[in-house]
Amino acid sequence: MRLNLIRTQYQNIKTKNNTKIKMPDCLILEIKDKTAYITLNRPDVYNAFNDELSYALQDALKEATRNDEVRVVVLTGAGKAFCSGQDLKDISQKENRSLRDSIDKRYNPIIKAMRTMPKPIICRLNGVAAGAGCSLALASDMVIAAENASLIEIFINVGLVLDSGSSYFLPRVVGSQKAFELATMGSKVTAAQALELGIVTKVVPAEELDAAVETVVSFYRNAPTKAVGLMKKMLNKSFNSDLDTMLEYEANCQEIAGNSDDYKEGVKAFNEKRKPAFEGK
Repeated sequence: MRLNLIRTQYQNIKTKNNTKIKMPDCLILEIKDKTAYITLNRPDVYNAFNDELSYALQDALKEATRNDEVRVVVLTGAGKAFCSGQDLKDISQKENRSLRDSIDKRYNPIIKAMRTMPKPIICRLNGVAAGAGCSLALASDMVIAAENASLIEIFINVGLVLDSGSSYFLPRVVGSQKAFELATMGSKVTAAQALELGIVTKVVPAEELDAAVETVVSFYRNAPTKAVGLMKKMLNKSFNSDLDTMLEYEANCQEIAGNSDDYKEGVKAFNEKRKPAFEGK
């Protein structure tokens, strides 16, 4: 049933820029200037996840991945928050719900789609990111945060454990001891602290957030997208590989990059002493 709905939503998509994709009201997807802007849109509950939002985000990520017009993705939340995690009020109304089933069908596909997408994902952290919302930020390639933003692994407060990839990303960013503290004590991390810990890339005043995000997005929408995507795959693979494996993988990826149109343009521009005009191919 859901697949038929997705097909109906996407069948009339235009291929030009400045296109607002028809999605459920809980999520806004707009493609503009080679960029997919994905906005979680449940501001009345701080963009907490219910079933509809989690599936809508999966669909939006699939569209951003397959759409050749898209060179970079911006993920943010409407209103004051980025994402407050699971909507506990919504879940409490559903008896005998399997959390394992929910994670397998709703959250894990989101995180996998983010990490395998061959395009950069920039998190516009406009407010609190809690629980699965924190995992979304950690799964992004870069995080630009407003000064009033914060992150919290809130699972412990309701007797649950980390999910949506937090147990994977968090210790790799902050180290095992700090990750243990943040996970088991549910310690709130301010934007300034997150910058120190390496969780976010940059912190700016709230009124400067859009400009700061646009600076990064402008770079990536004009970058050699195939090379960026290959480097994302390489860095992901390096977490669980040894040096010999990565040397071999680098050679394979370099062969692919070397056959791209962007590589040819880059060399040509270098020899002609001009700025390259990459097309992401």
